[in-house]
Amino acid sequence: MKLLTSTIYDDVFRTLLNDCSALIIPVINELFNENYSGNEFIEFRPNEHFINQQDGNEDKRITDTYFIIHGLFKKGYHLECQSSDDGSLLVRIFEYDSQIALDEGVLENNTLRVKFPNSAVLFLRSSSVTPDRMNIVVEFPNGSFRYEIPAMKVQDYSLEQIFNKGLLFLLPFYIFSHQKHFREYERDESKLNSLLDEYKIISQRLDDLVKDGTISEYIKCTIHDMTGRVVEQLAKNYSGIREGVKDIMVGKILDYEAKDILKMGIAEGISKGIAKGELSMLLKLVRNKLLSLADASRMADLTEEEFSRLSEN
Repeated sequence: MKLLTSTIYDDVFRTLLNDCSALIIPVINELFNENYSGNEFIEFRPNEHFINQQDGNEDKRITDTYFIIHGLFKKGYHLECQSSDDGSLLVRIFEYDSQIALDEGVLENNTLRVKFPNSAVLFLRSSSVTPDRMNIVVEFPNGSFRYEIPAMKVQDYSLEQIFNKGLLFLLPFYIFSHQKHFREYERDESKLNSLLDEYKIISQRLDDLVKDGTISEYIKCTIHDMTGRVVEQLAKNYSGIREGVKDIMVGKILDYEAKDILKMGIAEGISKGIAKGELSMLLKLVRNKLLSLADASRMADLTEEEFSRLSEN
């Protein structure tokens, strides 16, 4: 079971969701044949759940994400990011979905109404036996019910498909498509350069999307940053790949203009939130090194020591 463990890939997945939440909409459209425009409001729900065990104890579980999309109708989605099959995926999904349904269940007139979320899996690695969809069958005394868990496999998508379908959420994980060739790339400079050329294309196309207003500078730079983190971990034993990709992707975000824009936005608008005690945005910006501790403390009208104590808590 996945308890409170976390990997760099989970962290990147959640960072993209939290900081660039609009990027998940095309993924949902692809997985569930939805037709969201991308302008819908996404409401993130708590991803911590307590599972009741047979011995009476409770185990704390953390889902990768659970959110509500407010379109014509409100729909809940539970998405798991999986770098490899640990053998308990379906069990874990059913545990989470059941607990989500119970947490949001409605009891009235001697009837308990529970609604399961739409669940899916994002496979970072896949093979010929990785399923396109999985099934959970629940048997009741008066019949059984089957619900499907669709799967998205990063390795199934070419760069052209990713950009044409707007699946920019997958870009930080694109390096998984090349993992089995890492040794070849390290030994063959021409093959390594071909890989790096792909990342130059990614960088250029992201620049083009910023210019035409499709994405913001901040989203572009977050994709660059998260790509660097995934490559740092996945190619940790392959310096040519690791440093080559990072030079292209991470080197561009060291002094990007979005940081200044973001700081100005905070100074101008977030101060209203601070007056109400809403410090979470400042805390996130400091943790992500988009704002200095000194500036955040000043905006919050706190000493640096007081702000640091809040951050630790």
